[in-house]
Parts: sequence; C-alpha cells; structure tokens
Amino acid sequence: MNIFIGLLVIALGSFGQSSSYVPIKRVKGWSWESFWLTQGVFAWLVFPLLGALLAVPEGRTLFEIISAKPEAAWSAAGFGVLWGIGGLTFGLSMRYLGVALGQSLALGTCAAFGTLFPAILAGTDLFSGKGLILLLGVCITLAGIAVIGYAGSLRSRNLTEEERNAAVKEFALTKGLAVALLAGVMSACFALGLNAGVPLQLEESADLYKTLPATFMVTCGGFLTNAVYCLYQNAKNKTFSDYGKIGLWPNNLLYCALAGILWYSQFFGLGIGTSFFEPGSVLMSFAWCILMSLNVVFSNVWGILLKEWKGSSSSTIVVLIVGLAVLIFSLIFPNLF
Repeated sequence: MNIFIGLLVIALGSFGQSSSYVPIKRVKGWSWESFWLTQGVFAWLVFPLLGALLAVPEGRTLFEIISAKPEAAWSAAGFGVLWGIGGLTFGLSMRYLGVALGQSLALGTCAAFGTLFPAILAGTDLFSGKGLILLLGVCITLAGIAVIGYAGSLRSRNLTEEERNAAVKEFALTKGLAVALLAGVMSACFALGLNAGVPLQLEESADLYKTLPATFMVTCGGFLTNAVYCLYQNAKNKTFSDYGKIGLWPNNLLYCALAGILWYSQFFGLGIGTSFFEPGSVLMSFAWCILMSLNVVFSNVWGILLKEWKGSSSSTIVVLIVGLAVLIFSLIFPNLF
C-alpha cells in the first residue's frame, strides 16, 4: 500500500511537470529568453525555497542547515549549474521537436544516466542482484523511449513541410535530436546533485520533506546558469524591453508562476513519494527513472492533446502506444522481484 501511495504521489508530480509547458503558451509579447527567465524565478527559486522550508525543524533555520554542511551544499549547487545547461537545452528541444518527442528523448537519456550514475558511484554491482534488476529496469525504460522516438521519426517522415510547421513552428529534426540528447545527459546531473546533498538531510526533519533542502541547492545552481544565458540573450537580441511592457505583466507573471509551480511539483512529488519506499531498496534507486518515465508518458499525452501527432498514420500511433506501454511496464518491473 505504501509503495502504491509513493508511486501515486510521484505520478501527480510528473503530471504537473509535463503540464508546465502548457501555461507558457499563454505568455504574450515576450521573447523566449524573457519568459524562460521569469518562469525560472518561480520554478528554481521561489517554490523550491518554500519546499525546503518545510524540512526546517522548529527552532532552526534553513541557513543553519546549509551552512552546517557547506561541502554538500556547494556540491549540490555545482551539479545544479551543470544541470542548468540541460535545462536550457531541454527548453530548446521543445522548440525544435515539440513537447512529445522533445521531452521523450531528453528525459529518456536523463532517466538512464540519472539512475545509473549514482548507483555506480555508490559501488553497486550492476551485473548481479539488485544492481542487475536496476540495470534491466533502465534498459526497459530506454527501449520504451526508443520506440517512442521511432514513432516520432515516422511522424516526421509522413508529414509535409506545412504540417510539420503547423504542429511545431520551428521543427528541425537533426538539430532537435542533438539538443535533446545533450539536454538529457546534462539534466542527469540533477540526480547527482540530490545524491551529493544527502548530508543536508536532518533526522529531526519530517521524512516527507527531508530531500527538499538539497533540491533547493540544485535548483539554485540551475537558476544561475539559466539567468546568465537568458540575460545574455536579452542583451544580444535587444529584448530587455520585454520587462518594460507593464500591461503584459499581470498575464505573463500569472502564467510563468503557474508554469513554475507545475515544473517544481515533479521534485516535490519525488521527495514525498520516495519517503514511502523502503530505504536501500531497488525501487528507491529506481525512483529517478520512474519519474522520468512518467514525464515521458504524460508529455506524450499532452502532445496528443495539443495535436502534435495530428496527421500521423494509424501505424505510427500504434508504435507510439506500444512505446508508452513499455514505459508503463518499466514502472512495474522492479516490484516483480
């Protein structure tokens, strides 16, 4: 029962993340760099800070927790800076491939590296016992994502240029694939940051919220990377004037804040959900992969709703459904042993 509750909480957070790009479509009159930075303030600073405060025991402060373990805090933030590169290219992958295919490829790569790297660093033998189950689970996940990627290539092959542009205005398959793979590898640094931030967890903190201070440090590092890039783009493209469009602020701030809280919900849900898993279990080690798999599933559901698969043949849709089914099986696989 506890496992089911944990998976349900992670799924709810994943649905939030996969929905976070929908409000951005309602942002008006701003360049990409302007709304990306603004939603990042909420996604990587405001809401992670509020989440981290939930882990602070009575009579303590968040600053005390962080300053007590400076090496862990700086390591988590450092991985966050690297993850920020993945976050930037992740956003670009949406521009070139659309929500469905872009998230699928980026999150698939992120799922594999983000799951296996911490296990390898912990000295886990991936060819026997629990390590082998973990490796097989990741392989199943990658198989499902590969099938979804194949469905995406079929869709691209069967669409006319006009149909591609109607579904994704800046569609570019080759560039999008390269960006999505880079995004996945660098985004896996988030998992490494959470692992580096384990010393920030306090025994007296509620189990539900113990991981959230580390999450905050990782997102702070990511915000730094994104802020530098977005401000550079503002200067390069002469789009600082976006912030001076006073009449647009009520609408744009609302949707950027909504996108931010939806995006953060994935890690809020991950932290709470894993508190229901047995420490040291295969499922605990596989939790990152579960989150990324669910993100892929929900992102493709949104892709269908947003008509990004419109015009695809029935055989392409069948391939997509098979890929999603394999991903769903990957969530169940670790519980079979």
